[in-house]
Amino acid sequence: MKSARSTPAAARGHASLPGKLLSDARRRAGLTQTDLAKRLAISQAAVAQLERADSNPRLATLDRALRAAGVELVVGTRPRRSTVDESLIRQQLELKPAQRMHGLEAMYEQARRLTSAGEMHRGELA
Repeated sequence: MKSARSTPAAARGHASLPGKLLSDARRRAGLTQTDLAKRLAISQAAVAQLERADSNPRLATLDRALRAAGVELVVGTRPRRSTVDESLIRQQLELKPAQRMHGLEAMYEQARRLTSAGEMHRGELA
């Protein structure tokens, strides 16, 4: 089984944290911030800035820094899994505004009746 140290940062959920990616790569390479700074011909403070949790470097900058740490930046895409039924949204958007309003009014009336039935069942209505 791989240790967390040998697992790529992206696999540990850091893909959207460029500072963490760089920091992990630098440490795995056995480099200090000063060592990496020398390889990049920048200051140690600039490396520290790149490794900050809120850093947002350009891809070219991140790629250059990762390469200096012996790592290749690989950017890819994959199909997005939706958390909602997009066909229902598409179906609603195809309706005319008046049709959407009619549907909303019907849902409101159903919710009102359901609320009233619940209150009646619980004895909250006289």
